[in-house]
Amino acid sequence: MRKILLIFLTILSQHIIAQDFKAYEQTIPNTSVKFKMMPIPAGEFTLGSPETEQGHEADESPQVKVKIEAFWMGAYEVTYDEYQLFFEEERDPEPKPDAITRPSPPYIDFTLGMGKVGGFPANSMQQYAALMYCKWLYYKTGIFHRLATEAEWEYACRAGSNTAYFFGNDASKLSEYAWFKDNSGDRYHHVGEKKPNAWGLYDMLGNVAEWTLDQYDETFYQKIQAGETNPYNTKLKRYPSTVKGGNYQDVATQLRSANRLKSDAVWNRRDPQIPKSKWWNADSPFVGFRIIRPVKQPTKEEVEAFFEKVLK
Repeated sequence: MRKILLIFLTILSQHIIAQDFKAYEQTIPNTSVKFKMMPIPAGEFTLGSPETEQGHEADESPQVKVKIEAFWMGAYEVTYDEYQLFFEEERDPEPKPDAITRPSPPYIDFTLGMGKVGGFPANSMQQYAALMYCKWLYYKTGIFHRLATEAEWEYACRAGSNTAYFFGNDASKLSEYAWFKDNSGDRYHHVGEKKPNAWGLYDMLGNVAEWTLDQYDETFYQKIQAGETNPYNTKLKRYPSTVKGGNYQDVATQLRSANRLKSDAVWNRRDPQIPKSKWWNADSPFVGFRIIRPVKQPTKEEVEAFFEKVLK
């Protein structure tokens, strides 16, 4: 009887999750700012690119088939409107430890004249700051959000495709889906102005590149086991981290779904502070981020352990 009850409860739980696993909008408490989350179904895909793909680079090999658990992902890159709430919010009279640590003021205007409020992507933050935004958002909403691993990011970007770009191999169509060197005017643009991929995600290619959770390792794919679930290269040091998606300054081949970029300390070379800011990159208006929400939410203790680990 107990076994039957457990089976019934498992089926019921799966049914409830299936019913609730759909696109939704989240309002940041005590504000009118909203962001949209899209459901990314669980599945299996081939990470990396074949050597025959135009623009292929060695760190995209070997290709390896992996499994990815379901999650929600931001339909858009995190906007300045959202990030500014984190940056400017008054300190809580009774703050939780490190829950609302805010970025120091940037050395320069990180928009470089390209726009702030009104739907422009937040940019120029270091990976640390993007993760702190996720931590702040957890305390604001009670829902755990984080950066995607590079495997999750590529899986979501591909949206079931196995071509160089999620829409195929014909780079001449890229202007329909992305802001890049050929059409951006050397500027990032409002999020969501181009066509989305098959899973409703906008600007996965171009506009601003996006931080992932992983430590960059050019040989990482050699270490992944075929069939592995949610591979992730644990972050152990500040540099380099993996950045995905390409940006408004890049040529077409740098916007391929499999393309990988490693972060570089040179992105903050103009910061005169000693030590240099751990929040901002004075010279990377081309980098931003988007968030994901795992379907299986961790406990409060697990959340705290996660942020303690990644925010070293």
